[in-house]
Amino acid sequence: MNYAFFEWDDVKDAYNQQKHDVSFTEAQEAFFDEDRITAVDKSHSNLVETRYYCIGKIERGVVTVRFTFRNQNIRIIGAGFWRKGKKDYEEKNCIH
Repeated sequence: MNYAFFEWDDVKDAYNQQKHDVSFTEAQEAFFDEDRITAVDKSHSNLVETRYYCIGKIERGVVTVRFTFRNQNIRIIGAGFWRKGKKDYEEKNCIH
């Protein structure tokens, strides 16, 4: 990983914790999972900004993190324990 820092909006982090029960501090662990999946989020990208998904395993399970790149930083936009992300992760890594 060539990006040195993570960043996020603190208000959005607090909202994400209430809604999805995962903090952005915890979510950044997904990027260090060697078996993570990273893909372009075509439905939320536009001409100005490309957004991505990172699906990786953290201590509490498989988390999907929505993010973008800004000024050599990974900017976390949202995170949660979504079933589709877990299913994709398990299929890629042959976990049954």
